[in-house]
Amino acid sequence: MENAKKIKKVTAHLPEDLLARAQKATGEGITETLRRGLQLVSASEAYDNLRRLRGKVKFSIDLKKLKEDRR
Repeated sequence: MENAKKIKKVTAHLPEDLLARAQKATGEGITETLRRGLQLVSASEAYDNLRRLRGKVKFSIDLKKLKEDRR
């Protein structure tokens, strides 16, 4: 089981209304809702890094050639 993920059991004090709203939004149970929230938090750093690059990366794409490639 080399690729098996380690699981850490935690106890957390959460506002009931926040947890209820999050579960309603996901349609999932507590564990899956918390996992999804943690994934979004960890992904936000990558999104922030991409936003910082906006306007700083130059692409040399010929739009005409790109459109022709679709045909």
